[in-house]
Amino acid sequence: MSRVIEYIRSDLHRYEGGSSASALLRHLALNWCFRYSFWLRLCGAESGLVRLIAKVMHRHLSIKYGIHIPSSTRIGYGLYIGHAVGLVVNHTARIGNNCNLSQFTTIGSNHEHAAVIGDNVYIGPGACIVEDVVIGSNATIGAGSVVISDVEEGATAAGNPARVVSMNAPGRYVANRWPALMPKSVNPQHVPI
Repeated sequence: MSRVIEYIRSDLHRYEGGSSASALLRHLALNWCFRYSFWLRLCGAESGLVRLIAKVMHRHLSIKYGIHIPSSTRIGYGLYIGHAVGLVVNHTARIGNNCNLSQFTTIGSNHEHAAVIGDNVYIGPGACIVEDVVIGSNATIGAGSVVISDVEEGATAAGNPARVVSMNAPGRYVANRWPALMPKSVNPQHVPI
């Protein structure tokens, strides 16, 4: 349970810049995005009863908000969901620490090998990340981009298909970063837990 609590604290830190009990209650009551990630994280609890309740709440909120992130998806510390609507992530995706997922984003795969996303990555609204691409740490994916090939570390990619448009200001939209507890970058063999 301590690992699940650490994930919840890291997610709260991304919204609040801290992780106090009052912030937790405020965000659970008022912040749909944090509420979704809270129940998503609790699906990994060791206690059978807590996990059961979490899975019921996660399913309810998935339907209510139109978000589909399976509880089996490997996501690092500090998940930030920009808006609680229209987000689809394939269960085989691997998402690093301090990542921002925006509304109407799809991280998908038809072949059970979705993307590997590094640490401190911002994914803009309406982005579509297709199949087994690797997005390096500190990358920015522009709004409406269709990513069909790897994006190198620190790059800003945009367009359809996405192309690198800049190497300036890596990770610029990722605020309130949780101190990463895993390696700085993700490669196809590295699996965030």
